[in-house]
Amino acid sequence: MQQYETVIVLTPLLSDEAAKEAIAKFSKILTDNGAEIVQEDNWGLRKLAYPIQKKTTGYYHLTEYKAPGELINKLEVEFRRDERVLRFLTIALDKHAIAYNDKKRSGAFNKKSAKAEEAAN
Repeated sequence: MQQYETVIVLTPLLSDEAAKEAIAKFSKILTDNGAEIVQEDNWGLRKLAYPIQKKTTGYYHLTEYKAPGELINKLEVEFRRDERVLRFLTIALDKHAIAYNDKKRSGAFNKKSAKAEEAAN
C-alpha cells in the first residue's frame, strides 16, 4: 500500500459540527475501503490565497493515510460530489516525505537548540 496525504478545504458557511461531520464522512470512506489512517490534522478556518466561489476563507483538514491506489479515485469522486468541498489535493508520499512526516510528528522540529535556549536566558 502506498502512503498518501490529502488536504481538503471545506466551505466556511459550515458550523464546526457540520465540518466535523463532513470530515468524518471522508474518513469513514477511507477506513471502509481498507485504508489505514496515519494522522489527521484539523487546521481550522483559514484565509484563502484567492477567492473560491466568492469565499475568502475555508476550513482546512489534512489526512495522512496508507491505501491501495484504486481507492484514491473513489475518494476524489466523493469530494467532487460533495458541495461542501471547495478544493482538495491528494499527494502520494515518497520515502523522504514519509520520514519527514514521522520526524515532524515526533516533535523533532519543535525542539529548541541549546544555543537558542541560552541566548533566550
